[in-house]
Amino acid sequence: MNRYLSAFILAMLSGLGIHAQQVLKAPRLVVNITIDQLRTDYIERFAALYGTGGFKKLFSEGKVYKQASYSFSPLDRSSAVAALSTGTSPLYNGIVANNWLNRKSLKIESSVDDVKYHTSPSFIATTTLADELKIASAGSALVYSVAKDRDAAVLSVGHAADGALWLDEKTKKWRTSDYYPLSIQKWIKAFNSLLGGKQETKDNDNVAHLALECLDGNAIGRDEITDYLAITLSASNEVAQQEKNGFEGVYIGLDRVLTRLIQHIENKIGRDKVLFVLTSTGYDTENAIDYSKYKIPTGTFYINRTASLLNMFLSAVYGQGKYVDAYYNNQIYLNRKFIEDKRLSLDEVYNKSKDFLKQNAGVVDVHKSVYPTSVSGDIILDITPGWRLLNEDTHHSVVSRLSFVPFPIIFYGLNLKPEQVKERVLVEHIAPTIANAIHIRAPNACALAPLF
Repeated sequence: MNRYLSAFILAMLSGLGIHAQQVLKAPRLVVNITIDQLRTDYIERFAALYGTGGFKKLFSEGKVYKQASYSFSPLDRSSAVAALSTGTSPLYNGIVANNWLNRKSLKIESSVDDVKYHTSPSFIATTTLADELKIASAGSALVYSVAKDRDAAVLSVGHAADGALWLDEKTKKWRTSDYYPLSIQKWIKAFNSLLGGKQETKDNDNVAHLALECLDGNAIGRDEITDYLAITLSASNEVAQQEKNGFEGVYIGLDRVLTRLIQHIENKIGRDKVLFVLTSTGYDTENAIDYSKYKIPTGTFYINRTASLLNMFLSAVYGQGKYVDAYYNNQIYLNRKFIEDKRLSLDEVYNKSKDFLKQNAGVVDVHKSVYPTSVSGDIILDITPGWRLLNEDTHHSVVSRLSFVPFPIIFYGLNLKPEQVKERVLVEHIAPTIANAIHIRAPNACALAPLF
């Protein structure tokens, strides 16, 4: 249905009673802002340095859920953004991490890799909120996303978006994928041409600039059909390292960016016609710490050596062979075909493996993966906090840490009354809450009720 014809029909419904009035209360635009690794304690630490139009406005005039969390762990950017957009965990949406090992090719692939288009949302196994908006509007709603990283841009909107835009790491130019309509491909090419290679000095400023240009250049939020704009910013340790004042500079910069976004969008569309949503990816990547320097228990767990020893152990029990196919991060992939050909019970092999692996220093627990085998190993090892997990083949190293990251969920605009809510809520509540506000179905794997 033509976008403007749809708007006309909705306007005509205004005389048809209560249902039409409820439809017209939906916002013209939802702006869903995700800040990678945002922390409440850091927001509060630098509060005296903020202006009045960013964090202070959101916390004082918004509906603030102060204790938010995710229903699963571990978290990273891709798994968190996918949970936000789908309203469910990786068990259903299929996005378990930024990267995983492809069981068939035994090569590492990204959560948004695509053979045909290079980049696409094809790994998302469910609908997203933006997909449901497209369905409900018969394709008329406009859906765009902007982020520095391509996984955040793609996963925050899903399959049916009009465009996902991100910064190319090599060329430092904005780009999209051939997966999206030709119109956005031409638009971003023209934008890069006008920009002439001149970027603002900070990534968050660049993301905000492109988001507002996308809003204005694609007529987003101009009629009664709800449109959707997803924006991903960052408060990561990587960003802090680029600031003279570290995290102080990051949060002052974020406050300035939020002020810029809110003021521009409210002036363009109207506060009562926009719903802003802000939250975090809920995890934190810290600088590596040398615990031994402070006499704190630590050690190194070698995943490559452990996988080799496991294969030797299973060979001793069941006869020579390749029982371990591969390993990645803290996961071990069993050679399922080989085990099947030997007519062994996969459960028995797993139980034998578990008993063996739990005897290794640095291992807290061993368990089966609950995620699809196409994107996850068969055996997951929980490494002792403070220990370093090292893959000597790839030199990938990470220090195990179980840490609580405090962060909020904030809804602002659309005539919502300011409120501070102390009860614990899940980030997966965001999708059904927005869906309820714009009178559409929640994503098809989202089983949670809206917050309001």
